[in-house]
Amino acid sequence: MNKPFSSIEILGIPFANTTRDQFVNQLQKRINHHENTFVVTANPEIVMYAQKEPNYQKLILTADYISPDGIGIVRASHTLKTPLSERIPGYDIFMDLLNWASQNQKKVYFLGAKPQVIQQLKLKLTKDFPGLKLVGAHDGYFKSETEIVATIEKQQPDIIFVATGFPNQEKFIASNRHLTKGLWMGVGGSFDVFVGAVKRAPKWWQTHHLEWFYRLVTDPRRLKRQLIIPQFMWKIHQLKK
Repeated sequence: MNKPFSSIEILGIPFANTTRDQFVNQLQKRINHHENTFVVTANPEIVMYAQKEPNYQKLILTADYISPDGIGIVRASHTLKTPLSERIPGYDIFMDLLNWASQNQKKVYFLGAKPQVIQQLKLKLTKDFPGLKLVGAHDGYFKSETEIVATIEKQQPDIIFVATGFPNQEKFIASNRHLTKGLWMGVGGSFDVFVGAVKRAPKWWQTHHLEWFYRLVTDPRRLKRQLIIPQFMWKIHQLKK
């Protein structure tokens, strides 16, 4: 199945140039057609890491789709005069797919986060998405992939969400995506947000594209990570010259 939308390249990373609804719709089609699919949700931090780590960049370029997760990516596209349609946050894709999976009795596997978060996740999924077929869930603190990989191969989930953070989640997906004909997607801290262990920015902050600032205010430990954004934008402005 051909890609129904174009892509726009930013620092060597091709981002899907489409709307959230169209993007999610395409993923649903591929799941229904049993097409193996690898999705990366990339923000400026991931793009900058890929700049420093050629092997990681090579790896994420094997993805079928890379979504612009982060207002910095969208702003960069406008600066470069190749504007993306809109930001497509990974958490929103995650929630859209959970809802759809519940409505269509799809099989889903979850990997990542702390043990207590995974326990809360299983309870909340049962309550909020009763139609979803939970075929496995494992925390991100494992020494061996053997049991996890064996379960995924046996259960053949339609969707595998991996929330172990970059670059580990993408490495895990790239190594194991051949095991199923389903969709594999790295979702960072989405499990924590879903169960309420980490609070997502309120709607006003989201609407005004200030989620990054909200996260910084509520968790000052993120300062070092957030400093990547001005570095990213500086690099973009250098390209513009």
